[in-house]
Amino acid sequence: MWSSFTHYIQRNYDHAHKIVEVGVGTFSEVARDLQNLNFNIIMTDIIPSPDIIQDNICNPDLKIYKGAELIYSIRPPEELHPCLITVAREVESDLIVKLLSIDSINTRDFELVNYKKAVFFKLKCK
Repeated sequence: MWSSFTHYIQRNYDHAHKIVEVGVGTFSEVARDLQNLNFNIIMTDIIPSPDIIQDNICNPDLKIYKGAELIYSIRPPEELHPCLITVAREVESDLIVKLLSIDSINTRDFELVNYKKAVFFKLKCK
């Protein structure tokens, strides 16, 4: 499934100069795969590490997100969804949210995308 998710980003954002993953935590497989494909990936999380920038998406440093063509988050808690939408709209970036199957999202603003083995929600903010 993750290769399908990565392939979707590769195929649809091949022009992107900057992509931001929000809430990386300990799962950086998608970001690493995209980096291996020569994408400029910025990883953020509330807890920093050498490769991850500390940021709270609900009180964001917008400089991190400005200029990103895509912001994505894998399995973000439901309380972060409004913050992700606000930031994406503020910086005029597309937003992809990949949920666990049991999660919910207000789909009013989102398009459901089924791409190969990946299912996720996309919000166009440009």
